[in-house]
Amino acid sequence: MARGIYKRGNVYWIRYAGLDGAEIRESSGSNKFKDAEAILIKRKQAVKEGTQPLVKNIGNHTFSELVPQYLKWAERQKSYESKVWFIKELEAAFGNLSLSRFNSMLVEQYQTDKLKKGNKPATVNRHLATLKHMFTKAVEWEMAGEEAYKHVRRVKLLKENNRRLRYLSAEECAALVDACLPHLRPIVITALHTGMRKTEILNLTWDKVDLRHGFILLSVTKNGERREIPIDRTLRAELEKLAFNIEGRKHVFHDHDGKPYQDVKKSFNSACKTSGITDFHFHDLRHTFASQLVMAGVDLTTVKELLGHKTLAMTLRYAHLAPAHKVKALDTLDRTLADKSANRTKTAQKKGYEISSSPVTP
Repeated sequence: MARGIYKRGNVYWIRYAGLDGAEIRESSGSNKFKDAEAILIKRKQAVKEGTQPLVKNIGNHTFSELVPQYLKWAERQKSYESKVWFIKELEAAFGNLSLSRFNSMLVEQYQTDKLKKGNKPATVNRHLATLKHMFTKAVEWEMAGEEAYKHVRRVKLLKENNRRLRYLSAEECAALVDACLPHLRPIVITALHTGMRKTEILNLTWDKVDLRHGFILLSVTKNGERREIPIDRTLRAELEKLAFNIEGRKHVFHDHDGKPYQDVKKSFNSACKTSGITDFHFHDLRHTFASQLVMAGVDLTTVKELLGHKTLAMTLRYAHLAPAHKVKALDTLDRTLADKSANRTKTAQKKGYEISSSPVTP
């Protein structure tokens, strides 16, 4: 790419030195390289002739002004549903702040505050990744300048620890379900019997539920692949109860007004407390689903497909729960070695050699 021309998102930007030698960065407003090149040549010529180029000033936009613009654009993304949650919390923290006032210290303090409130590093990183991309688009849309963008991009992601694996026993599962309020019960049962993510469950619509053939179809998932999830007897019973009261409702799980639940954190935490379950989050229901399958002897490849993992490596975190697989592997090795030894004995005997099973005495 030519010197002085670079891309920010889909738009080409130019940089050049003004009359005072200070670097000037300017959006070409175009996604065509030739347009940016023409503007750069024009700007450099103006400086050479002793004229300071007039660069369009960026308005003093607030973060709240950026939010609706970004949400409208983000609708095309597969991660839209989860991004809505992150953006909602980001707006609560930065709503009326001017985009030009963002700096590294401000964003790093946001990270610290989220950690103090109990958010995991992985969750905080998703917030930061969303914020960074929002600034990428803000610069592209000429709502923010390069300086603020550089400050936000400079903030580093936190080191994640994804090794936590918390799951419930069969008895704890039953106790949790019994402690759920009526609206929460079918949601928890769906999580325990399908391994679906919270956003997938709360946004589930009836057109994705096929009770006749017994499966739930998730056409747009986190990894972008279609996924079919079988409906077992317990889940079928719950869904059939809900189906009797559809009344034109689009979503499977909804409030009295027919709107999908935005979150069930409060009622879920209350059910955990009532049932005596500690250190447990909604996402751990997904871990419980996978763990119980593995401990029941289901092979990891099948668990991978049910969870919708893109690679088997993601499913291997549950491998230690399947000691039967290790025992089976050693039994296979034992039989193989025993067969080899038996064959060797038979061959030697045919040749007239005597094979002793007793130890050799020196």
